[in-house]
Amino acid sequence: MPESKSKFLIPAVGTAIVVAGGIAAYMYFKGGPSGDMSSALGAAKVVPDEAILATYISTDPKVWAKLQQFGTPEAQKIVGQGLENLNKSLSTDNNISYEKDLKPWVGGVMIAMLPPNPVKPAAQNAPQASQEPKVLMVVGIKDKLSALNFANKLKAQKDVKVQESDYKGEKIIETTGKSEPSYTAVLNNTHIVIAPSKQAVEHAIDTYKGEPSFASKEGANSMLTSGVNVDNTLAQIYVPNYGNMVQQLIAANPRSTPIPPETLKQLKQMKSMVAAVGIDNAGVRMKAVAKLDPQLVTYQYQNSSAKVVSQFPADTIALLSGNGITNWWSGLVAQSKDAPELKLTVEQARSQLKLVNIDLDKEIFGWMDGEFGFAAIPSNQGVLAQVGFGGALVFHTSDRKTAESTLDKLDNLVKAQSVNVAKRNIGGKEVTEWLIPQQGALLAHGWLDNGSVFVTIGGPIAETLADRKGQSLDGSDSFKTVTNSLQRPNGGYFYLDMDKTLPLLNRLATAQQQPMTPETSAIMNSIRGLGITATSPDKTTTQVDMLLALKPKTGN
Repeated sequence: MPESKSKFLIPAVGTAIVVAGGIAAYMYFKGGPSGDMSSALGAAKVVPDEAILATYISTDPKVWAKLQQFGTPEAQKIVGQGLENLNKSLSTDNNISYEKDLKPWVGGVMIAMLPPNPVKPAAQNAPQASQEPKVLMVVGIKDKLSALNFANKLKAQKDVKVQESDYKGEKIIETTGKSEPSYTAVLNNTHIVIAPSKQAVEHAIDTYKGEPSFASKEGANSMLTSGVNVDNTLAQIYVPNYGNMVQQLIAANPRSTPIPPETLKQLKQMKSMVAAVGIDNAGVRMKAVAKLDPQLVTYQYQNSSAKVVSQFPADTIALLSGNGITNWWSGLVAQSKDAPELKLTVEQARSQLKLVNIDLDKEIFGWMDGEFGFAAIPSNQGVLAQVGFGGALVFHTSDRKTAESTLDKLDNLVKAQSVNVAKRNIGGKEVTEWLIPQQGALLAHGWLDNGSVFVTIGGPIAETLADRKGQSLDGSDSFKTVTNSLQRPNGGYFYLDMDKTLPLLNRLATAQQQPMTPETSAIMNSIRGLGITATSPDKTTTQVDMLLALKPKTGN
């Protein structure tokens, strides 16, 4: 959303409330939406049903206060400065404060995206401007007396011009200031609708008068009432028709090419989606639930036992794990039959490997039928000295014979390029290395057990995996803190240890002569790690669970 459109809230809200001058009794002013997630349904009842998505943001101070339990003193100071800058930006003469003037009465905010107006055919050879979706904001009023006091204060500001018009018995206020005009209306003295487009406000009034609303849209009502279960919800987003949303956004741009039928079919795999962000004792948590069309889904997440995690060391920087690459590839191939561009990519990959006598389907993806893990592991030795880490891949397979045959073919290919390929014993395991003069092994591979093959970038990483003496990743405090509260069973993990990642980022930034700013460093130092997992309880549902684990507040 353009910056000019994102700044219309303050003058528009205030001038809209001014028209509620007929409201007299103090007790009448009390009440209204509370600002927590229970008010989302009420806000959705004035959003037109053509809205392609809606986001509801809680203004409950108790929820946002949960963030204060996290962060270093430096990070807390940065957040505080950000709030102070926000206060200063609310008014041209700096006499408006969110804490004093807005917080007492704003009862939750819903931001909806409406389809753009249809693009009219342009004259021949004339460029067409893209049509942005229309934005509609619905602001709940939880204390009408405080809202009226704010409106009176705002009315006295300089450079604010107000013009009223009537639409179906409701007043629409056009507010003109230093930015683009905005339009507002007060509905039933409980909600204010605001938009940079007058037509969007008119549609909201139509909805208020009885036209179908977003709340009555198929699938949306259950989303709004049940939502997603996270503690201390900050915001939720609702997309009742995912395929339609993508179509609308693409159609809004006249320069975009039409969506091929096969691509549209892929998009329609996801029917709807609802997601939520909240705060709990571990940090910021996000959960999303997508409803799928079982007739179109080509791949379903398989639950993983997560045994592969135990084969990586405790100091692992990052990990991506899962299960069933073979099935994923089969699903991709099936999908490519109806997608010419994807089919071409698949065929090109197959052809390239055929040139070196390797069957991509059977000899690469065919044996990857178990768990897998891709990891970054710290090391400052050999070829890894400059970057500070190496890569490790572990695959569980039920077809060791084919896996060994593939690795032998790869060894022979690099031998033909005059690369020295040698074997050595590490921790009782035979490991094959591709050696570079004076730098050691560039790549190594071997077997951790009868069904677990590993490939590493850098010889030192092979030593770490094959002869691991310390604690495994699944037993480390960091991994348990970041992942233990994620949904189980699941299809695998994405895991990032920020304490181990930050030094590498600093090294990279210094090498590029773009050192990290103190503010960025302070925020990142407040993050312990990131954990994400996904699962499919059935073929109609995919769930994603994410935790941004934060460090507890320290100092004053």
